[in-house]
Amino acid sequence: MNTQSTVEQMQELKLFGMSKLYQAVINQPVHQHPEAHTLMGMLTDAEAQYRLAQRTQLFLRLSKLRYNTLPEQVKTSADRGITKEQLLQFCDGSFIDKGQNILITGSTGCGKSYLACALGRQACMLGYRTTYFAMNRFIEALAGARLDGTYIRWLNQIAKTPLLILDDFGLQPLDHNMKLALLQIMEDRYAKGATIVTSQLPVKAWYEYIKEPTLADAIMDRMTAHANRIELKGDSLRTKKNS
Repeated sequence: MNTQSTVEQMQELKLFGMSKLYQAVINQPVHQHPEAHTLMGMLTDAEAQYRLAQRTQLFLRLSKLRYNTLPEQVKTSADRGITKEQLLQFCDGSFIDKGQNILITGSTGCGKSYLACALGRQACMLGYRTTYFAMNRFIEALAGARLDGTYIRWLNQIAKTPLLILDDFGLQPLDHNMKLALLQIMEDRYAKGATIVTSQLPVKAWYEYIKEPTLADAIMDRMTAHANRIELKGDSLRTKKNS
């Protein structure tokens, strides 16, 4: 049996996880080689783990998350506005399956973006494609899609994304067309995809931020229905890091 030929065939078939483990096995003394059925199980598991890792890295790269952080790095306490138990409830991805939104509010520097990115990274690890936008970049992307004729395709891509993160909602003014686009996105994603929104403004102030009453009602109805609300409290974490 030509083991090197087997390795090459695995690589040609793009079974890279299998080939790596198989090479490790054949480099061991013959008496240490596992039995055939055990080896087959090991090879298929290695390939599955390899593909999972590759998919996770792809989703993380495409997500463009602002922070590369893990849920366990998020500081939790009742005084801070989110407990460890509450955070764990979001870490299984069930809120994404249910199409539930998460609205995170609090003063500047309190960790809203950090928390949102931690949940976004966890989503990628669980196999949910995630897209992160700071609101200024979101507005730029929307305007750019209108100019280059890819607006409908861009909307469809956003609609199909299991988890969308809109960071710093309320800092940038929205014109009428942007409000209509936001309404369309919320409508397309309603009960189908999850959206995490962070804002320095309390949720009740979002109506005034959107301004146009009819559009505000429509957007907020879809954004807040069945939404989980987190109001973070405490001093700026940036100040603590710099002190």
